[in-house]
Amino acid sequence: MKDRYESPLCSRYASERMQYIFSPDYKFLTWHRLWLSLAEREMELGLGVTAGQVAELRANLEIIDYEAAARYERELRHDVMAHIRAWGDHCPTARGIIHLGATSCYVDDNGDLIAYRDALRQLRALLINAVAALADFAEREKDTPVLAYTHYQAAQPTTVGKRACMWLQDLLFDLERLDFELERLPFYGCKGATGTGASFLALFSGDAERAMELERRIARDMGFERVLPICGQTYTRKIDSFLLNVLSGIAQSAAKMATDLRLMAHEKEFDEPFTSSQVGSSAMAYKRNPMRCERICSLARYVVADALNPAMTASTQWLERTLDDSANRRISLPEAFLAVDAILSLVINVVSGCTVYPAIMERHLREELPFLATENILMRAVALGGDRQELHEVIRGYSVETARRMKETGCPNDLEEKLLADGRFHLGREELDELLDMRKFVGMAPRQTEDFLRDAVRPLLEANADSIGRDERGEIKC
Repeated sequence: MKDRYESPLCSRYASERMQYIFSPDYKFLTWHRLWLSLAEREMELGLGVTAGQVAELRANLEIIDYEAAARYERELRHDVMAHIRAWGDHCPTARGIIHLGATSCYVDDNGDLIAYRDALRQLRALLINAVAALADFAEREKDTPVLAYTHYQAAQPTTVGKRACMWLQDLLFDLERLDFELERLPFYGCKGATGTGASFLALFSGDAERAMELERRIARDMGFERVLPICGQTYTRKIDSFLLNVLSGIAQSAAKMATDLRLMAHEKEFDEPFTSSQVGSSAMAYKRNPMRCERICSLARYVVADALNPAMTASTQWLERTLDDSANRRISLPEAFLAVDAILSLVINVVSGCTVYPAIMERHLREELPFLATENILMRAVALGGDRQELHEVIRGYSVETARRMKETGCPNDLEEKLLADGRFHLGREELDELLDMRKFVGMAPRQTEDFLRDAVRPLLEANADSIGRDERGEIKC
């Protein structure tokens, strides 16, 4: 039986790696690592911590006694103290020095920042792989003409590859923002109850230099170069808001791409991967719904809305700290990372296994090209001695009448025939076919695609080649 709620982000969408980063095992092992580092560095800096106590903590580092912790928490109503007691049961010699001088945020906030760093690295690897998949797609389709749209009305043609570069460019912007936040992500440090470091200053008998050296050494142990110089009881929740803005940006870019692909699927120009036994609809057996792209859009909507949570938390923290951030953060931050992990995995899957249909694209172009070519036809006729104003009015009349009849009766576009039959345009079939060559209407789209891939995308992928591909378990390499 499954009689309890289970987050769909875990049961259906997010990767095992991202689920592990926000798992209890990861969280409490990180707490143990932080307590070990605290004890070891306090010993180095002359406090009354012995080598035997440090060795005992190290020997029991991976023992997480959930049963004892739950029992203590029922009594104490405090999760950090519960885990201190539970680990202390397995480290009796070191029990008295676990968490020495620290407040709960030493493990809570530092632990969260460590998790967010690892989660950002996971998303970065996924983002690199999404860029790689889209780059290959753009290269393959750089010369494939497709009708472009503004206001979802037919406009000048582009190429499928150029359209993919629009999605790619957005993802590169997202990668820049992610790298900025990842490179600058600080360690919270050892700040004490209100961020003044008073407890550590007391432990070191007023020696501020040793107190500050303690947090620098612990930060290095945890792989951080920077320590926040100013904190209240917690690190500033602006950091959470910055991170969720990055995740929201990725979700926006993915949803834009997926929406475009859904529109192309409606036009029968695109299919996302579809297995031989997959069912599109329980009622309509013929259907091939773009359900993966729809899932991207659905999850992205959640992330974009979720980005409001840390913004509200950051703006409402009273003085040195209030606890109204705690329950919200336990949900809003991990689930945003899990959702974006799922979104990027779907992007890679869709782009890597999709199919485009140039013949359908050509048919759609043929339906609109006579209208799109009217300016070129007009210019040629004027060059042959025609009156520009008169011929413009003739073309306008033909175009309006043709469009009206197409809409009202569903008849084909016969503008070509009208122009061929009008001697004022001096057109033969060969001349008109040359003017209607769709390759002449895509402008610099193929060149723009080639230049963008060469100058912006390929160097990035070469610099991150070790992140591309999957490991033996099928996980993206991080």
